Parts: sequence; structure tokens; C-alpha cells
Amino acid sequence: MIWSSNVNGSEGQRLDDDTRRLVNWKRWGPYLSERQWGTVREDYSADGDCWAYFPHDQARGRAYRWGEDGLLGISDRQGRLCFSIALWNGQDPILKERLFGLTGPEGNHGEDVKECYYYLDATPTSSYLKALYKYPQRAYPYSDLVEENRRRAKHEPEYELLDTGVFDENRYFDVVAEYAKAGPEDVHVRISVHNRGPEDAEVHVLPTLWFRNTWAWGRDGEKYPAKPTITVSERGGVLAEHEVLGAYVLEADSASGGEQPTWLFTGNDTNTERLFGGLNETPHVKDAFHNYVVHGDHAAVNPDGVGTKAAALYHLTVPAGGSRTIQLRLRALSEQHEPAFGPAFADTIAQRVREADEFYAERIPHALNAEETRVARQAYAGLLWSKQFYHYAVGEWHDGDPSQPMPPSERIAGRNKEWRHLYNSDVISMPDAWEYPWYAAWDLAFHALPLARVDPTFAKEQLLLLLREWYMHPNGQIPAYEFAFGDVNPPVHAWAVWRVYKMSGARGERDLLFLERAFHKLMLNFTWWVNRKDPDGKNVFSGGFLGLDNIGVFDRSQPLPTGGHLDQADGTAWMAFYCATMLSMSLELALHNPAYDDVASKFFEHFVAIADAMNTLGGTGLWDEEDGFYYDQLHLDNRSIPLKVRSMVGLIPLFACEILEEDSVHLLPAFTKRMRWFLENRPDLGRHITYMAASNDDGTTTHHHRLLAIPSRERLERVLRYVLDENEFLSDFGIRSVSKVHDDAPYVFRVGDQDHRVAYDPAESTSGLFGGNSNWRGPIWFPLNYLLIEALERYGHFYGDTLRVECPVGSGTMLTLEEVARELASRLTRIFLPAADGQRPVHGDESRYATDDAWSDLVLFYEYFHGDSGRGVGASHQTGWTALVTRCLETVAADRHANAPVATPRSATATAHGSSL
Repeated sequence: MIWSSNVNGSEGQRLDDDTRRLVNWKRWGPYLSERQWGTVREDYSADGDCWAYFPHDQARGRAYRWGEDGLLGISDRQGRLCFSIALWNGQDPILKERLFGLTGPEGNHGEDVKECYYYLDATPTSSYLKALYKYPQRAYPYSDLVEENRRRAKHEPEYELLDTGVFDENRYFDVVAEYAKAGPEDVHVRISVHNRGPEDAEVHVLPTLWFRNTWAWGRDGEKYPAKPTITVSERGGVLAEHEVLGAYVLEADSASGGEQPTWLFTGNDTNTERLFGGLNETPHVKDAFHNYVVHGDHAAVNPDGVGTKAAALYHLTVPAGGSRTIQLRLRALSEQHEPAFGPAFADTIAQRVREADEFYAERIPHALNAEETRVARQAYAGLLWSKQFYHYAVGEWHDGDPSQPMPPSERIAGRNKEWRHLYNSDVISMPDAWEYPWYAAWDLAFHALPLARVDPTFAKEQLLLLLREWYMHPNGQIPAYEFAFGDVNPPVHAWAVWRVYKMSGARGERDLLFLERAFHKLMLNFTWWVNRKDPDGKNVFSGGFLGLDNIGVFDRSQPLPTGGHLDQADGTAWMAFYCATMLSMSLELALHNPAYDDVASKFFEHFVAIADAMNTLGGTGLWDEEDGFYYDQLHLDNRSIPLKVRSMVGLIPLFACEILEEDSVHLLPAFTKRMRWFLENRPDLGRHITYMAASNDDGTTTHHHRLLAIPSRERLERVLRYVLDENEFLSDFGIRSVSKVHDDAPYVFRVGDQDHRVAYDPAESTSGLFGGNSNWRGPIWFPLNYLLIEALERYGHFYGDTLRVECPVGSGTMLTLEEVARELASRLTRIFLPAADGQRPVHGDESRYATDDAWSDLVLFYEYFHGDSGRGVGASHQTGWTALVTRCLETVAADRHANAPVATPRSATATAHGSSL
């Protein structure tokens, strides 16, 4: 599928203007994090326990060092001035200014947000944003959630907010936040509060504006300007002045019931007295609004109407089944020409809604039905809402700040000590804005594909960002994530670059500069992999846990309890995959610059060498002929022991396949000559390349092509017998990460008197390995399912009708590999679509989502999914890589349209989008 930047429509024009730096439409967006507390960058402890060092209880009164967080909020793209919503229902012990969740040690399955909130809409320039928070009218059950989850064992499910009964009788508010830009520096804000309960209910709503604290750390320079101020504006509302950002005005209208707001002011400074027993430098501190509203302490706020944090306090009584609306306007002082409110205010929001609809009508294929479109729209909304300002200068963090206590000495030799050059200060796509409010390199690669559909410029910028010199390590490693930048994620960055490049336009119109810029940095990263992860120089790689957390028999990122070393089937296959992608990229670049011919030859030969090692080193490499599967291999005391776990580790070798079309290769005579010499003189290696001529029905040859792949045809078929068996990997909802055969027959490896066991765990992890919040021992994970689908499409393109496999095994139905790919895509989409009873599998057995109109259209995009039922598991808003469902929906809709008995007219745009993955 190809998507090029389209300036049709108002949002398309805004995107184009922003890309060409004509208008800074993206200056404001949903860049405010959902959780800053409990993060590595806020942790200045000696032991690196970030959850204990900065807990939720301190978040309301302690100034953050590196960012901010809030509820359904926005900020400028450097996180200097922030806006969000605070709420109080008259019952809670805490003013609701941010989302609550359990820390890693508190949850029986690791950290987990305990709130109900949903991203409903978003455009790439944030010209329109919409999100929903469900706020209980009863006291929020903080202690109940902590105590019950602490009581539960790992074999029990998590205890969620919906389980507490706090939403019973519909006694809650639906709080909807909408943002619509009249201009780049003019944001209309509408907050709607709906009472879903049977009785009138009171609620305090505090739209809040504040500056990130950059003044308390004793530093100066570009990132540390003079202390800003928020004061009462002479023209109404409040005036926020910042020497770099400029001056902004926030104005607040009366609520729809006539209620007038009361403006409150304080400083965004730590309440040292409450938290640490010291003296406050100012009497008006960060938690002043909590003390004012919840405790009635009117002395907590500044009576002089000045500070670095301000809120418009509304006290609303919302009738049963009714609603109240609040309107605010945040704009640059220079834009304050007209009255803030009036008929034009609602007209602007309505216009932005229409433009958002028009924008997605061009990008979501018309072949999708209403439910599929709803899922796609919310997936894109979550993807765009998860763009966050991420700030973390590792060198400054290590050294501490001049006005603060010196960090403990353990920090210098502790976490990320080898990454002092790393300077993060950018808007980055996060995996989950609460559970994972930090970028992860391999997550980001998958985010790039759905991002490229709606904002190709941002997708390319994200991929290049991690390759820049202030991110990439001088040795060529790409930073993984803040807990350990030096950890090793699967090398999928090149694949994402290549896919986004091909999506950026038709051949001859693609962004060659982007490809070339990325390719040179990827060469450095590829070299790092070869030098660091192939210790014996045998083209067999050991990359550690490789993002698959607990999938292995042992913790593969730690020394083995057995001694010896591990040859990894996935590590080696990932490098073949990387190699094949770099080959495709270099062949493309060689069409424009013959200097890349030599590089293409290098990657061609290197791929063949890795494939040979994978299949033949030491006899059969990592292939087990008896089982017909690829396994990790433990080398111990001159013995090679296959670790016979049927897992996704043994399926990743299928990903490494590329097709060389003879027509294209012949345009590169130097590469062709070298390839022919290699095939003629190294037949031992050339056997890993399959050649095929495609013909018409009359026998005339249409084209020739070669397949570079790890498995031979025979081995591919044998592995697919496991993949497509519903008693093994194939679920109704995709491919499981561990075969279901291990449910009845766990794999056990005994070391001394200890058994190391891998069993089929279809949902939450029952082990504490890697914190226990992610589980790769059975559930369905979107990223690897997606790569398998893409690989099957490539195999299907090569083999065509000459290769059919039984799918599912035992059904008697024989499908081409392209048809298998479409079947897998279809199964993945079932997770989110309503079944006959109205229930979406993603929501498990929670009946509200099927029976209540206030819940039934809402969709959550989880980190992974139950291997049997499709229920969402793990982080609940991982709309980064799970947004790949949009690609699967397009494939399913296109297949349905192609096989429809009566053709349905579609626009040319939808047709172009409706091709295969």
C-alpha cells in the first residue's frame, strides 16, 4: 500500500503547511504525559527503585524535574506550558489531577493503570482532539485496589476498577475533553460533563494551566529561562508569560448552567513541609488546589492572583441523565483580537469535527464497514494522543542539579552510565502514555507504519530521531528505553524505514533522501550487532531477551545458570531479517547511485552466510530435523542441547525472506555480476536461494525472481504445520507466542535440583521474570503477528499457486500463503469487532461494553491478548504497535470487496489503500 502526503482537505493543507515550516500547526498537542511519577528520569535514589522514590502520593505536591503529567491534557511541544482537567466529586480523598495505577511491586501482574479513559478522536496537527474520562461519583477506591491486588496471586487475574463496584447503578460522570484549533496559537476547549446516574450529582471541575518547573534546579541556559508567571489578565482570564514561549491568555466562560468560575493561583513548587518536614520557600505550593477544594483551606492559594499554576474552579450540579458544558480558550496574547466566546466558538469546533471526518474518509478505505471504521478511527486517535514530550538529559541527570542535594554516588556507576551523551527533548510516540511513558526502540518502529498512513512526515522524523548523534550511541547502538538504554531490542528499525519509504509514494516519487539518511546510520547499527552479538564470528547471534521478556527457558539477558552459552534462533533470524532489509534498501539506492552496488553485494552474501549458519552449522544449525522446528541451542561442555520449546522464537526465522526480481536486478550490472559469480563458485551457500520463473497460462514466461529465505520450501511447510494447527499456535484471534501443546506438556529443563519450566500461559504471566507485567508464553502479540503476515505475503508472491497448505490443519481447506496471510489478518481484527452478542473479545466478559450505550462504542487497544479468548491483557492503551490493526482491517476489507458477488463502487483513494499488507 502506498500513501503519499495529500494536501486535499483542510487538515491535509495544515499538515503540508507544517511540513514545509510555513505554519507551526503542531506547536500545541496532546504532548502532556499521563504519568511522570515513578519514572526513571524522576528517580534520584541510590537503589534505582523509581516506584518507591517518587510514588503517586507525592505527585500532587512534589515538583517534577523532567516533565509534567495531567488528565486529558495538552502542552506546547517542549512541555513548557501545560493545560489539563482536575476533578473532585465531593467524596474522594484526593483531587483527581492525574490517573492512578498500581506500581510494579503493588500489582499482582506488575504496574497497571486503574482508570477508565478512552481516546476518541485526533488529527495529526491536533486541530481536533477528543477524549473521555469516566469519573465515579463515589469515593475512588484507592486502598481497595491496592490491597486486593496485593492479596491476589500471579495465577489470578488483575483486580480492575470496574470490579470494585464503583460504577454500579451508573453513578459516574462521563467527562469529555475536546480541543479545536482556530489557529496554531488559538485553542478552543470544550469540557462536557454527563451525569449517567439516577440522581442529580455535584462535581468540581478545575481546568488548570501551569508552567513546568524549570527554575528550581539552579541551572541556566536555553532550557532554563527566567521563572515565568501566571497573573490575572486585564482583558479577562489569566495571562501566562514565558520569556521563550511568549505570552498566552486562558479565558473561561460561564458553564452552560450559568455557573461562574473562581480563579485560583499557586506555584508549581514542591510542598517540602508536607513531604519532607522542611520549610517551604513559598507559602503557595503545587498541591494548593487539592487543599483548597478537598480540605477547604482557602489560605493555600495565593490571594494576590499570581503564581505559576492557575485554575478556573467550577462547582456544578449535573442533573440525572443531563450534562453541563464548560468553554475555555487558550491563545497567544497576540491573537486576542475578538471576544473569546460566542456563536463562532461552537462553529469552530463543529468545523474541525467535519474536517477530521473528511481527513479520515480519505485515509480509511471506504470498503471498511461502520464497526471496522470505528475501530480504525479510535486506533488512530490513540496513536496520536500518545505523542508525548519526552525530556531526559542523561548527563545532567547523572550529575544532579546545583540547587539540589548531590545524587548518591551509586548513580555514577549505575543505570545508563554509558549513555551520558543521550539528550532527549522531543515529542515522541510512546507505547502507552501511562504504563510505558517512555519510548521503546522496537515499539517505535511498529508505530511508524500506522503513523505513516496519517502523518508520513512525523513517521519519518521519528525513525530518523533515534538514529541522530545525540540519540544513537557512538558505537552504533540504538537506545532501547529509559530503564536500560543499553538493552537489546530486536533490530526492526531498518524494516520500518524501508516500509515507510515504500509507503511514502509511488516508485519514482518516494523520499530517497530519507532512505539514504537512515541507511547510513543503520550501517553503523548493523556493524554494532555483528561486532557485539556474534562473539565467535560464526554468523550465529545471541542478542539477549530481545524484547520477548519471559519467552525463554532462562532469562536470556543474564548469565545462564548452567554456564555455557546460548545460540538464539530468534537472534540469528533477526539478523538475517535485518540483512535482507538492508539488501533491499541498498538495491534501491544503487538504482540512483552505483556506489551502493558493492554494499548490496555485501548484504547479499552476508544474508546467505547467516541462512547457512542457521540451517547447517555443526550439522543442522538451529534446525531440529526430528521435530521440524527451529530452537535455541544451549552449548555446554562441548555439547549442543536444543531447548525444545515451541515458541515464537522458532517462527521468527520465517520473517527473513526477500524476493529479488530479475527485471530490477538486471538494472544493476555490477551487482548481477557479483551475484552470479557467488552462485557459481559457492554452490554450498547458493542452495539457500530459490529460483522461479513465473508463467502465463499459455506457458510464456512473465518474469524471473529469486527468493532469499532461511527455510527451504520443505522446512517452511513443516513449520507452517505447527503455525496453522489450532492445537498449537493458531488461535481464533491470531498466532500465539507459545504453542498450546505446552499446556498439557510443559517444557522442563533441570539444572541441579531446580526445574526451569515453560508452560502455556495464555494471558497474564504467572512468573515474575522481567517484572511479570508482560507475558510471551502464550498470548497473541500484534507486532510479531504482523511481521509473520508480511512474510507469508512475500512467500505467497514467490510461490503463488504452486504452494498450498492446509489451514487450519485438519480442516481439508488448502490455501495459498497469501490467503493464509489474509486469514491471519482477519483473525486479528476479530479481537476488536463485536460478535453476534455485541461483545468485543478485547473486553473479555465485561458486559457493560455489550449492553450499555455509554460503553458499547468504546474500544481499548491492549499490549497483548489472551491466546484463547482474545481478551486484552497488559497495558490497556498500547495504541502504538496495536494500531497495526488498522493495516489488518484494510486487508480484510479489500479481500471482502474483491470477493463480493456484486462490485461496490469505491473511490480511487480507497482502492489504492485497499491492497494487501
